[in-house]
Amino acid sequence: MDWINTVLQGVLLGGLYAMFAVGLSLIFGVMRLVNIAHGDFIVLASYLALVVVSHFGLSPLASLAVVVPIMFILGYVLQRVLLNRTLGNDILPPLLVTFGLSIILQNGLMQVFSADSQKLSQGELEVASVSIGSLSVGVMPLIVFCTAVVIIGGLQLLFYKSSIGRAFRATSDDQHTAQLMGINNARIFGIAMALAMAVVSIAAVFLSIRTSFDPTVGPARLLYGFEAVIIGGLGSLWGTLAGGVILGVAQAVGAKIDPGWQILAGHLVFLAILVVRPRGLFPRSVD
Repeated sequence: MDWINTVLQGVLLGGLYAMFAVGLSLIFGVMRLVNIAHGDFIVLASYLALVVVSHFGLSPLASLAVVVPIMFILGYVLQRVLLNRTLGNDILPPLLVTFGLSIILQNGLMQVFSADSQKLSQGELEVASVSIGSLSVGVMPLIVFCTAVVIIGGLQLLFYKSSIGRAFRATSDDQHTAQLMGINNARIFGIAMALAMAVVSIAAVFLSIRTSFDPTVGPARLLYGFEAVIIGGLGSLWGTLAGGVILGVAQAVGAKIDPGWQILAGHLVFLAILVVRPRGLFPRSVD
């Protein structure tokens, strides 16, 4: 029964990793951009939630009503003003620019908030649990996982059942032809980045409730996101969820065997899948 509980906890943790990853999958699928600063934007949103909670007295979950719109707007402006200028046939410029953004964000957050660890408290909800047979499941991890499923399902519907989704897929297929057909690529890219940032902000609040954070933890979150994306398959949103679950289960089982193996177990599973399936388990384009 202990092992069943361990696997279940890993599955629920995978929902958080999937939210780390889905923004990466989204922007790569639409504009073939790899955002090195993705993890640092997760940390930025965590600190933004901290400011909202501290100054307005809201609970962390209620702070999403403020944090999500701010990060959505930030993503749109960032893409339109800066990142669109770096896109082209060469993948190096956006990598260098987002790497620079990562350094700026880390040092800026350290200057403003110091290197001290912070954590948000959701009160009794953090320790609340529900019984499923003989298993006890935390309410908060369950909320996180269900939120991940809803977000990914919503994005999937957006891609396949809406006009903006058709524009995303057309732009992903052929940017030049899409532009000739009247699609404003710059606007589409801005909306894609805005959606990615909105998801980042939700993941950030859940992360800040689950564990402590500081200005330097962004690269680790980026690594988990990359691993989940690559395990699931580039461009596949549901594959991203599967990748997050596999990574979460691997870490949970590793920690069960030996607490020092938690992170290593996830990396080893990632490496094994990469060797066997270099394109991931469910490779798929957004089209």
